[in-house]
Amino acid sequence: MTDPKAIQPSELDQLPDRDPEETAEWQASLDAVTEAAGPHRAAYLMRRTLERAEGAGLALPKLLETDYVNSIPTAAEPGVPGDEAMEQRITAWNRWNAAAMVTRGSKYGVGGHIATFASAAWLYETGFNHFFKGKEADGSGDQLYIQGHASPGIYARAFLDGRLNESQLDNFRREAGGDGLPSYPHPRRLPWLWEFPTVSMGLGPLSAIYQARFNRYLANRGIKDTAGSHVWAFLGDGEMDEPESTAALALAAREELDNLTFVINCNLQRLDGPVRANFKIVQELEAQFRGAGWNVIKTLWGTAWDELFQLDTTGALVRRLRQVPDAQIQTYQTRDAAYIRQDFFGGDPALVELAKLLSDDKILECFHFSRGGHEARKVYAAYRAAVEHKGAPTVILAQTVKGHTLGEGFASKNANHQMKKLTVDEFKNMRDLLELPIKDGDFVDGVVPYGHPGADSPEVRYLQERRAALGGPAPARRVHPVAPLPAPAEKAFASFDKGSGSQNVATTMAFVRLVKDLVRDKESGKRWVPIVPDEARTFGMESLFPSLGIYSPKGQTYEPVDRDQLMYYKEAKNGQILNEGITEAGSMADFIAASTSYATHGEAMIPFYIFYSMFGWQRTADQMWQLGDQLGRGFLIGATAGRTTLTGEGLQHADGHSPVIAATNPAALSYDPAFAYEVAAIVKDGLRRMYGEAAPGEDQNVFYYLTVYNEPMPQPAKPSVDGVDEGIVKGLYRFNTAESAGITPPANAPRIQLLGSGTAIHWALKAQQLLAEEWGVAADVWSATSWGELRRDALEADEALLRGEERVPFVRQALQGAEGPVLAVSDYMRQVPDQIAQWVEQDYSSLGADGFGLSDTREAARRHFGVDAESIVVAALAQLAKRGEVKATAVKEAREKYGL
Repeated sequence: MTDPKAIQPSELDQLPDRDPEETAEWQASLDAVTEAAGPHRAAYLMRRTLERAEGAGLALPKLLETDYVNSIPTAAEPGVPGDEAMEQRITAWNRWNAAAMVTRGSKYGVGGHIATFASAAWLYETGFNHFFKGKEADGSGDQLYIQGHASPGIYARAFLDGRLNESQLDNFRREAGGDGLPSYPHPRRLPWLWEFPTVSMGLGPLSAIYQARFNRYLANRGIKDTAGSHVWAFLGDGEMDEPESTAALALAAREELDNLTFVINCNLQRLDGPVRANFKIVQELEAQFRGAGWNVIKTLWGTAWDELFQLDTTGALVRRLRQVPDAQIQTYQTRDAAYIRQDFFGGDPALVELAKLLSDDKILECFHFSRGGHEARKVYAAYRAAVEHKGAPTVILAQTVKGHTLGEGFASKNANHQMKKLTVDEFKNMRDLLELPIKDGDFVDGVVPYGHPGADSPEVRYLQERRAALGGPAPARRVHPVAPLPAPAEKAFASFDKGSGSQNVATTMAFVRLVKDLVRDKESGKRWVPIVPDEARTFGMESLFPSLGIYSPKGQTYEPVDRDQLMYYKEAKNGQILNEGITEAGSMADFIAASTSYATHGEAMIPFYIFYSMFGWQRTADQMWQLGDQLGRGFLIGATAGRTTLTGEGLQHADGHSPVIAATNPAALSYDPAFAYEVAAIVKDGLRRMYGEAAPGEDQNVFYYLTVYNEPMPQPAKPSVDGVDEGIVKGLYRFNTAESAGITPPANAPRIQLLGSGTAIHWALKAQQLLAEEWGVAADVWSATSWGELRRDALEADEALLRGEERVPFVRQALQGAEGPVLAVSDYMRQVPDQIAQWVEQDYSSLGADGFGLSDTREAARRHFGVDAESIVVAALAQLAKRGEVKATAVKEAREKYGL
């Protein structure tokens, strides 16, 4: 009997016990069972009791792990509707063609993956046959996040139903010719088929959660009824190691996203070996998801195991399955019956007796083939339970064998992820196993043939009928023809043209004020989706709380502490703002869902995501690529931008490089506006291009990155000269000349062109004055709103030249005839302004804030990095001295004068 003194105290000891005698009787009963029937029986009874309590709604902690068996008993499995034999044949054709496609492509050295789809085939086929809704009903359908390495199987199915042809299959991973198939789900490369990019791994599960959440957001705001849409995310058990894979599990449970199902293919292997060699990944994931509040369904064993579980009258088999680590289960897959008898059954007398009742063939059937994820009946039961479950998202943990049906050379081998082809003999064995009508003579010159039963075959007709009943083909991406959004009233933008007068205004505040005006627009205002990661007050957005509301599916169930204030914290079920807490990754996933709603749901939404510029691209650049790949549209706002404008916060907050990272993304249009009217002009043009009437040849599938600053500065009026708006959008215009600035330089004064972006233009304007007043130099000041767009235009001009077309880059056109050298400056590393250097005809030099940031005043930081007005003066004089236009001694004199 257990010694009560050995029992550790718990939180229950702090609760009053109304009946200590009754409590002691319960404890004594447990001790008695343990002594009489053993600890396993006692544990079984306790878990059954906890399950009963949970089912009765008692407030007890949930069990985080259950036995290593199926969650749905065989007796409770519903029958699979339809023709199971027909679906078996369809799946066989798809298995064959997926393997054939990758094998045929191996001669080109382009690679591919065979083993993943081989393990997951029934996970997809069951969904396609019975669950996944297409887009030909309400236009949204289900959203499918396909595991990237399984793409050959999806292509094989599209080939079977006539959406792809043999030529396209033969161009798997060979896209340069224009008729190829991308390696993984890439909407930008195959936009009629793929809806969501799922490689890099980890981004798919994170995006799926926020997509399901955004579906609810659209419904709760009255924009679209998304009740019929279900989000399915197909993941690998190894992929769950990525932190993004599990980063938002609590959000999904907290918001009761029962429109979301994760299907995790637990083949127990990742690229180099077992996922949890010495442990059990299924049990670990079950505990993780249950702890987060998800509904968990385990689909582990196939019907061949039913007999074994019926013979297990002592529970020894279930206990053994909990004990065996994953790597050993993988080993059983490759060993003979004698080894399994000895290693699995041999250590427990009850299991030894059980094994005597099993033939070698039965043991091999169970341990080599029979997994829950390989049987349509088991998978169907799990999917049906998932879609019928209410109040929480569901994760299905489906156990499979990696490389299933590909032969002994593939199944469960550590190297099978890198194995790209089967031999002819292996294909013939696979043909016989799958019972496909492919003849030996069809292998011409050792090349494996594609298989197809015929466009009018029973298999194809059945497949197409099932998809028609479910709303059309899947996966599929559709961009529904919708009218362009009407442009907001001009006054929202024009109000910035007059400047701020004597008031100092930061460009961050100018942007927020612009958005406040735009969300009031009767036509497009409701389309805006403000996204912020718990920094709204930092950016001056708290005034939007009471007017727009913060989205919460629960509404506001409490009285906010600041309810008596004008700008109180207001949550609402139909709230417009997505205030995500401290998660840049979650905020980006929000942005991606909103920015692609025009395709996913046929509803154009205008997201803007505002963040500390340092923590946007640097943290989530991978998601920015996902955004571009998914053809997203919207505005990313890097606030408190620059290396020297937030210097009190120190190195970690000092952004000197986000435009460099942004420049690497082909879909990103990166701008560094200096003035409020520039911000307005860029947003206006972005709305036109992405949501309105794009010009011929303009790609609408782009997104804008604007850096805005927290430093209050005078906001001038827009210069009333021709070409300013064009220059703002294209990246460069002359803000003033020395003469138009009221500076009267001496006759024949040397002249220099100062190019500044963002907050740096204010230093250039001060330098313009110092150069004239103290050194007799005339300087013209240019606003470089986008170094990146200038470079992109110049690269396109270079490409045109190679085609024999004459085209002058815009930067060269703008600077044509400008006298003197060019000196560029920004609050970023010199690599940012140096993007245009090779296309500037004048002598070119630059200044920038290279290196690590530091804590100090703005003035001290700018002096430290050599970008303040005085440093610009010295650099300008050095440029002119090289040309012999000022005395060489002027550079030394200026350096000493300014203490540099």
